[in-house]
Amino acid sequence: MIKAPKFSRLRNAAKKLRTLARDNSAIALTEFAFAAPITLSMGMLGTETAYFAISHMQMSQIAMQVADNASRVGDSALAAQVVTEQDINGTFVGAERLGESYDIFENGRIIISSLQVNDDGGQWIAWQRCRGAKMKDSKYGSEGTGANGNGFKGMGEPTKPVTASDGTAVIFVELYYTYDHITPFELFGEKEFQYEAAFNIRDVRDLSGLQQTNPVSPVARCNQYTKDLN
Repeated sequence: MIKAPKFSRLRNAAKKLRTLARDNSAIALTEFAFAAPITLSMGMLGTETAYFAISHMQMSQIAMQVADNASRVGDSALAAQVVTEQDINGTFVGAERLGESYDIFENGRIIISSLQVNDDGGQWIAWQRCRGAKMKDSKYGSEGTGANGNGFKGMGEPTKPVTASDGTAVIFVELYYTYDHITPFELFGEKEFQYEAAFNIRDVRDLSGLQQTNPVSPVARCNQYTKDLN
């Protein structure tokens, strides 16, 4: 009689163990605990890949848009359009709006060059304007490159360079951008995007250079490496 409660407790304990052994209510939670890191990692890798591809496309579009806009600006009321520093600054502002979510001028740099024909019939960079904090210069030369002679062949692919025709100009844009990852995975590392775009000017333009406005507009000189217009 004294041992009965002890055996009863043992039977109850054995019953609970059997019930626990048959209990599968936490299997899904356990499986999720194992699968969640893998699923989350794959999702972030997919997100990073998509963002990388979209960033490439966006930088290409910005380069083309800047070249297109800079080729259209000018005072159309005159026989030969006069292009001002303010016009070029406005083009940079347009690029800033397009690349706002990418901090385009914090992480990159845009270089606008006017490719024209010099007095000797060769190619030269008549003027050049830049904006962006990235320490990058034009790989084709600075303003004034090719001013004399025929040594400068143009801009773009060396085997098939872009050239300007006499009496007109080509707006050539270089865009450099340092890609910044958005997930903890540095899947692509620190990549530098490089894009170029060129458009012939749309109308008859005063090719003597950029003019100033009154009041004076900031000049986006290429010896300045800043995200802001000074």
